[in-house]
Parts: sequence; C-alpha cells; structure tokens
Amino acid sequence: MLCPEPLDIVYTKESPDRLISMNCRARANPAPTYRWRRDNWEIKLMELPNEHYSLVGGNLIINNPEEKKHAGTYVCVAKNVYGTVISKEAKVKFGYLEEFPDEERDPVTVKEGQGAVLLCAPPKRWPTEVTFRWIYNEFPVFLHPDKRRFVSQSTGNLYISKVEASDAGNYSCYVFNPQIGKGVYSKFIPLISTEESEYKADLVVKFPDTTAMLNYNVTLECFALGNPAPHIVWRKIGATDLPASAQVSMSGALLHLYNVQYEDSAGYECEAINQKWQDWHQAWLYVEAAPEWAVTINNTQKDVGSEHTMSCVANGKPGPYIRWLKDGYSYGKGELKFSSLTFEDSGMYQCIAENYWGIIYASAELRVIACAPTFELNPVKKYLLGANNGRVVIECKPRAAPRPRISLWEFDFNVKILNATRNDEGVYTCLAENDRGKANSTGTLTITEATQITVAPEDTQVMVGEEVHLQCQASFDPSLDITFIWSLDFRVIDFYLEWKHYERIMVGGIDSGELKIMNVQLRHEGRYTCTAQTVVDNVTASADLKVKGLPAPPGGVRVEEIRDTSVKLVWNRGADHGNPILGYTIQTRDVYALTEVDWRDASTSPTALDGMSVMADVVDLYPWMEYEFRVYATNEFGDGEASIPSMKIKTWDAVPVVAPTNVGGYGGKDGELIITWTPVQPQYFYGKKFGYVVAFKPHDDVDWWYETISDPETRRYVHRDSSFRVKSNDFQFWFKLIDTCSDQSRLSDQVKYWRKYDDTEPGANRIFVPASMNQTRLENMLPDSHYLIEVRAYNGAGVGPPSEHCEMFTKRAPPSVAPQMWRYISYSGKWLYVWWHHISYDWFGNESFPLYYKVMFRKTGYITGPIYMTGWHFIDFPMPQVGDYELEVRGRYEGGDGPIRKIRLQGKPTLSLAAMLLLALCIVGLGI
Repeated sequence: MLCPEPLDIVYTKESPDRLISMNCRARANPAPTYRWRRDNWEIKLMELPNEHYSLVGGNLIINNPEEKKHAGTYVCVAKNVYGTVISKEAKVKFGYLEEFPDEERDPVTVKEGQGAVLLCAPPKRWPTEVTFRWIYNEFPVFLHPDKRRFVSQSTGNLYISKVEASDAGNYSCYVFNPQIGKGVYSKFIPLISTEESEYKADLVVKFPDTTAMLNYNVTLECFALGNPAPHIVWRKIGATDLPASAQVSMSGALLHLYNVQYEDSAGYECEAINQKWQDWHQAWLYVEAAPEWAVTINNTQKDVGSEHTMSCVANGKPGPYIRWLKDGYSYGKGELKFSSLTFEDSGMYQCIAENYWGIIYASAELRVIACAPTFELNPVKKYLLGANNGRVVIECKPRAAPRPRISLWEFDFNVKILNATRNDEGVYTCLAENDRGKANSTGTLTITEATQITVAPEDTQVMVGEEVHLQCQASFDPSLDITFIWSLDFRVIDFYLEWKHYERIMVGGIDSGELKIMNVQLRHEGRYTCTAQTVVDNVTASADLKVKGLPAPPGGVRVEEIRDTSVKLVWNRGADHGNPILGYTIQTRDVYALTEVDWRDASTSPTALDGMSVMADVVDLYPWMEYEFRVYATNEFGDGEASIPSMKIKTWDAVPVVAPTNVGGYGGKDGELIITWTPVQPQYFYGKKFGYVVAFKPHDDVDWWYETISDPETRRYVHRDSSFRVKSNDFQFWFKLIDTCSDQSRLSDQVKYWRKYDDTEPGANRIFVPASMNQTRLENMLPDSHYLIEVRAYNGAGVGPPSEHCEMFTKRAPPSVAPQMWRYISYSGKWLYVWWHHISYDWFGNESFPLYYKVMFRKTGYITGPIYMTGWHFIDFPMPQVGDYELEVRGRYEGGDGPIRKIRLQGKPTLSLAAMLLLALCIVGLGI
C-alpha cells in the first residue's frame, strides 16, 4: 500500500525554495523500487543525469521548475518481487495572478436612491478561487459590506442597493489569491451621485443552479438594488424551515450551508422586498459526493486450483465506476472471479473507484500457493476428553495446497460422535494427502462422567434492602474440577467489582455454588442463571428473582396543550415493582428556581391523581412564564424516583392584574412632582412589553394627568411644570398596567449591545451617552461575533422604548502566528535582502483577512521604515552603518495587527574604494 501518496500542487514562481517535492512511500517487504511518470511518459531518473529531477527515497524532487517542462499529471510506481502498484494521479500546475489593465476606468454616474453596480472585471489567474474586496478612495481603506453594499465572491462586482451621498468617491477592485499569496488592484472607478429618487426592489445577484460536495460548505449569493434598501428572505422550497446548518449573513445577501448532506438537496428561493416592489429568484442545489469505500480488498493467500472472487464497493454520487489494475496494468472492471487459480494469478491488485468528484485506490496482494500437507500449526489434540452421552468433535485441520484428501478411519475431516460412550474411547489418526505429499496426526479419546445439576435455584420474591440466597449444586466426574458461573439476564456477575451486593458461599475453601445477594435493590431483579462447568462439558439452571419496592419513574412526560395559566400534561406509567401504584404527583420548576433541585408540587385538575392516571391539567400557573414539569409515582413503600423533566415551555401571555405597591409622591425643586412606587415583580408581568400608566391630579381638580412608563423596573417618575407649587398631600395618584411604550424628555441615551446567539438580553453590556451626543464607542466586544444593538432614551423616570435592533458583525481576530521570514546580508554588507511567507487565510476560518504586511527596519535611534506590502515579497534595505539593526515583519488584518516576527542583525564593516585598491596591490606584491 502507498502511504503517503502524491498530492496536487500549485507552484508559484515567487517561491523561495525553487523546488517541488512530491511524496511517495510504499509499505512492502522487501523494500520496493520507485519510478515516476509524467503524462504517461516515464521520467528517466536512473539512466540519464537530469538538472531538474532527483529521487529521494520514493519522493520526486523537481528543482527550478519550469511550466512548459514540468506542469502535468504525475504518477508514482512502486515495485518488488511480489508485484507492482501505482499511486493516484497528482497534478502540478503553475499558479499566477495577472495584473489589471493600465487603462483608466470610466466613471459611474447614478442618482441618489438608485442602485449601482461597479464591475470588477478580474484578470486571468490560477487557481481561480480568489477573494474580492473593494478599496474606497485610498489604500488600505477597505469597503465593509452591509445591508446596502455587497461584494460578490463569484464575479467580484460591487453592488450598492441604494446610493447615498456619502458613497461618492473612487473605488478599486482588490483581488487576492490566497494559494499564491498575491493581490492586485484595479484602476480607480469614480462613483458620482446626483439627486435622490425611489424605485422598486430588483434582484441583480442571483445564485445559479449549484452542485455541492457532501460534508463540504456552500454559499449562495442573492442581492437586490432598490430604494428603500430591500430586505432579503431565504426559503427552502417544499420545507417550512431552512436546514439546521444554514446561516444567513451579510444582511441577508449570503446563505451559508455548512456540512452539506443529501437531504439539503432542494430548490432554494431568495426574495427581495421593499415598499415599492418585491422580486424573487429560485435555483436548485444538488448534493453529490466523491467515492468512499464501503467494501474494500485485503491481502489474501489462496490454494492453487481453488476458486476466488475479488470485489469492492464504493459509495458516491454519481455512482462510482469500478476498474482494476494488476501490477500497474489494466485488468478489468466490476467483480473479478477466478474459477481455478494458477500461479500466474499472483500479484498486486488495485481496485479503483472514480466519478466526477474524485478517485480512490485500494491495494492488496493475491498470493497463490501450493504445499504438501502439514500438521505443524494445527495438530490433532494429543489427549481428547468427552462426556458420557455427550457430543464429541475431533478436529482435523492440516495446512495443504491444493486441498488434501482426508481419511480418519471412515470419517472425512472432523469426527463428530453423538451420545458418546466408553466404547468410543481409543486412538484416532487423521491422514491428509495431496499431489505434493502426505502427513498424519494422532490423539487419544477418553470418556468422562457427565456433569448434572442436582440442586437448582428456585424463583424467589424479596423486598428492597433484604438478603436472598440462591442454591446451585452439581455432580461431576471426580477426575475433573468444577466451576460455578452466575449471570443476571445473560450478563456474567463480576464478584470482584460488585462485592457490595454479590458473594459466593465457600465451604472448606471450595465454591459450593450458592449465591448470596445482599441489600437487594430494584436493579437486581431478573433471571439468574447458574452454570456448572468442567473442561469437558457444562450444564445450566435458571430462576427468576422478583424485587418489590418503590415504583419506577414515569416516562414520556410531555406538554400537549398550552394556555395562559394552565397546561395539559401527559405521561406513560412506569413499572410498579410488585406493588400497585396509589397515585401520581406533578412538580414544576420555573425560570426563577434558585437551584436545579428547586421543584415545587403543582396544583392539578383533578386535584388527586390515582394510580391509573396518564394525564392531568396543571393549573394556577403564571402567564408568560417558562416552565418544565416532572412526575413521580407513589405506592405503599413511598414515593418513587421522579421522571426526566419535560421540554421547557412558555405559557401564553395575559392582561396583568398585579399593581405596584407603596405608591407615593413629593415635591422636588420648583415645578417638579416626583412620584415613587415599588415595581411589580417579573413573574407578574404576564407579557413581553410590560409597563405602567401613571395618573395624578391635584385634590381639587377633576381631570387626571397621564404618563406612560415603558420600563417595568422603573421606580419613580418626575413630572416638571413651572406652574406647580407642590405641597404635601396636594396630589392623588393611581396606576394602570400597560403593555405599550411612550417617549419622555430625555436626559441621556442608554446603548445596550449583546451577541445575538450567544448572550441573553438581560446580561447585555450597557453604557449611557449624554443626550447632546449621537454617537459613542462600544468596547469589550468579542471578535467574529454577531451583535444586536439598541438605543433607548433615558430620563429621571427611567428608560424609554427600544429602537429597532441594529445588527453588526465584529471582525475576526488577527492570526496567532507571525509571518515566517528569511533575510540575507549582501557580501559588501551594504544591503539587506528580506522575504517572507504570507499567513494563509481560510475564508470560513476564525482569523481575519490579511490587508498588508508592515516591515520595519531600524538602527538604534533611527527608523528607515515602515513599508507596507502584500503577499509574497522580496525587498532590500540599505545598511550604511556598522552596528546593531532590528528587522520586524507583522501582518495587518481586518481585526488589527498580528504578532511580530523580530530579528536582530549586525551590520558589517565595509571597505572604501581606496582601501580595496591598496589591498589588491598588497596581494600582488606578496605574489599571492
């Protein structure tokens, strides 16, 4: 078998190693020899010297590769005396990314409110998988896609659904090829905007029919132009929901399907909606798979002249095509059948399964042999024992090829004696013979007395916690030893591990066969089997043990109907363990439970639940409260273990009925009336948007003043009116509970932000911003996260209603490793040459996109950098002075600066031209 095999390689001219290494190693004895083929032509590695190719073990090394000479398809061939195998094909391609044309780009003029498309027109490249970004006005200011702006990773085009005045500027398309570490920029495209208008939603980016590989990820693109900016909705045709692995990002423009499965194959629809119009698009996602072995082949040794079948089965879509190689040459397809094997059939066989998505190999040796019979590895047992009236089998299994003729008196191969007696005792000889020779093997058979159960265990009933003894005695041949083995429901009892409950009864140091079970528990109920065993035979006897105790927990607890203050609960009865169940008890736990064991008995209808109950209404619940339920049964021994909790549910909402308490008020500064109260506890909110209506009036007035408070946690309200002169007991107050919101004159704004899928809203970060400001900085946000942000006005009476949630994605964190760097100081000492590897980027990984590399070269107290560059690079620095230098390279990423790779250098002293001439004259004068 070949391991490892060569892999496809993309080589770039900028590679500092200037070589390609292709792996090939075979597990074989004796060690194989290796050859390589390129495009089905053998590479002459041994016969002719080659400045490019060399062989290290089985690995092929290509030095100073050239595209015309070395691009192609390579195969490794391994051979020894037992056969030949070939590796899977590996392609060598030369990667490149051409520059954008030098021609200036035409400006794009569009009205504000209309949509715009800026064409990237990327240059030729290999590999074709690249990432596209757009630069706004100057490098390195990259455009960040949002609900209005989208960059297609298929075409590179930039789409702006609704152009705003701030979009005017110059745009450049940036193409980055991560496999070769190179990026290029287009000429700037001016975007010019004029007056605003509204227009309908229009889908301009539409994903095509797409084929994805099983267990891989796929992304579908959909984006629309329109004013207002359209909202994108995704659907799976014929299903109520998107697949569980689906994730929508880029404000709806991208649908990611992770770890795609066959059931994800379906039609998908994206719909763009705004106030003017709606537009939609449908296309199909097909899921296919590369071949994968279901049944493969193994090394096999077969007798000459025998029949043999070789088959392998592979799964995949489309269904893989199966073909065979023998010693590296084509040998058929489908299933291989041999009716009579010959020595010429020996060799190395390879089964190959392939479809559009890939190819896999399985290798195995078939060795055809012939030999005279021999009993060296498996002789007939010298001493054979059998039980009286029992069954005796004498095996005769010589090694021979072709298949030998067997004679054992009149018996063929194995001798089987039924109802054996003393008359069957004696010497038995097996004789094997074929055309290459013959051999024999002999054994002596002795018949012993049969083992019999004399005292068998009896069915027993016991209470939990009691002790019980099960008897087992047997008669057996006195020349043999006997062992008693106990099992419970066919599981052998381990007396060493289960010593607290099980014990053998020993008499005179000998196992009597009796089993003692101590402190019996419900789990000890079942069928106990005693096996009396000698080296010749064994017999068994069984008995059932019934354990009475507490009832088992009910199963399948579930809520079938949900109301505002009650639910319908259903369960399945558990085992009664020998005692009738007298009744059931239902318990509840809500979100305010202090611990996991904080369960409370629930009120039910009917109030008493008898032992036949399988359902009940749980009543007196709080509306809009999250609950889970469990049930336990009771019999004459007490309460049984509780069931597994049901799934959590939330009761329906209802009109609130509990009012605030401790309502009071007093005057503040001139013109201020301050009203205070104790807020309603959260379990009495009864709905999502809970709040208060505060009403107040002077004692002598008829009309009430009303104010709406939206924050349920607010404890006071301050009303300002310059005409007020508030004194004690001048005002009356009352409250009304509401589920709406209203505005107040704000003193400041509360900004709240939290991760949409990982945090809870009550635990969100909060900051307060003066009312005079309309922006702030959010800190302590985690990288690569989806955040929700809301803003509420705040004044002395509390916080107002929330704004619409703003969704944003934080950038990914910089990589944790620094770039790998090489340097070389010129012979003269005047120049430092530096080059480095780019940090590879995974579009679906956890690290951010590389923008550029920052190179800093400095002498103590003097800085000659920094220099900003991208991808693979080779740059040089002047080193005009002797002394210590420092060289730093670090990546700049969307998420910030990456780690630094730092090297300290020593500048070399240099010679002036006069000194060099003087040195040359000295050398000549000395005759050197």
